Amino acid sequence: MPWARHGAGHTRAFDDQVAWLVTHTSRSAVSELMRVAWRTVGAIVARVVADGRSAHDPFAGLRRIGLDEISYKRGHRYLTVCVDHDSGRLVWAAVGRDKKTLRGLFDLVGEERCQQITVVSADGAEWIADVVGERCPNATLCIDAFHVVQWATDALDEVRREVWNTARRSGMTEQARELKGARFALWKNPEDLTHRQQAKLAVIAKTNAPLYRAYLLKEQLRLAIRRKGVVSLTMLDAWLAWAARSRLPAFVELGRKIRRHLPGIEAALLQGVSNALIESTNTKLRVLHRMAFGFQKPEHLIALALLDRGGYCPPLPGRSSPARGTLS
Repeated sequence: MPWARHGAGHTRAFDDQVAWLVTHTSRSAVSELMRVAWRTVGAIVARVVADGRSAHDPFAGLRRIGLDEISYKRGHRYLTVCVDHDSGRLVWAAVGRDKKTLRGLFDLVGEERCQQITVVSADGAEWIADVVGERCPNATLCIDAFHVVQWATDALDEVRREVWNTARRSGMTEQARELKGARFALWKNPEDLTHRQQAKLAVIAKTNAPLYRAYLLKEQLRLAIRRKGVVSLTMLDAWLAWAARSRLPAFVELGRKIRRHLPGIEAALLQGVSNALIESTNTKLRVLHRMAFGFQKPEHLIALALLDRGGYCPPLPGRSSPARGTLS
């Protein structure tokens, strides 16, 4: 029927209104407002998304994509997601975070279109790199700079814990207490520090040379990543030499890890590609996950994510202007 989707128990206008509402408020509120069961809301979302994906090929024109995983439930339950850097849309999501899951994406894209993909941004996971290498022969894998800085932050925290444990075992309780409270002062960017945190850093600089050296290494890497281009590569080379002779095992190992991923990091710095778009998408997915409390299956969350971030959210019935994120 022209006024209803195939297999639907409601009119197209009713479906569209429920789909629009569920991206703006909780599923329980939509269920109560529209007087339908929770499972009916999920079925409507799936139906609207399927209708939109049948009308517009979600994988058409893919050239630059970003890949990442997001936890959707306790117990190491993950979704792997893919976004299009050029359109900003979420184009695909699936349960799992392994090679088999990612190969499912490229099976849908097809061999011919896989060869047209030129850039893939990711977080340095080996399983992503392996699958991209085998399925996208013409793509340059770009390691997201944010994750590189996160590696340095993790190495810094490892040094902090080691120094804290040493002080605690030696009976230096006051120094151990100061180190435990300095975590955020070491993590934050210098321009964002409070006066109290600046004072903590000053104390560390005077009393704990290894930890302060680790902090400087983290900050120097952050600055090198921020510069971009050839200057960034020059700074990164100098940082790698410094990390190798730092006498800090965590940063020596970090230097080795960065060298293993150096081609992807250099590609990201030269092309200016990052996972910022996909990280913002993941943040929105977490919000949708909280709004969608009551969905029993991850497939329902995926449908809701595609509805909101994939461009399939319909306009409110009777409105001439398209809704936010709607495909034209």
